[in-house]
Amino acid sequence: MSSGKVVLGVIAGAAAGVALGILFAPDKGVNTRKKIFQLGEDYLNNLKDKIQDILINAATEFNYIEREASNLVENVNDKVDETSKASIAFLQ
Repeated sequence: MSSGKVVLGVIAGAAAGVALGILFAPDKGVNTRKKIFQLGEDYLNNLKDKIQDILINAATEFNYIEREASNLVENVNDKVDETSKASIAFLQ
């Protein structure tokens, strides 16, 4: 199981526990709704931050792979050129 799934599971479990705790707490309905709304906003912002981090990491990895692939293609092209030149020289 990936660490991202574990983190999201922990966050969801904590959110559910906190929400249930607030629902059963002896407080006025207006205050309880405000607390729930604030918790929802907090968790949504946290989730947005995590998604942003994942996207940044994915873009970084993609750029690395793209550079490595480009270097590999360049090296192969160089080897093909060297082999072609050696073959032509050998045939002459």
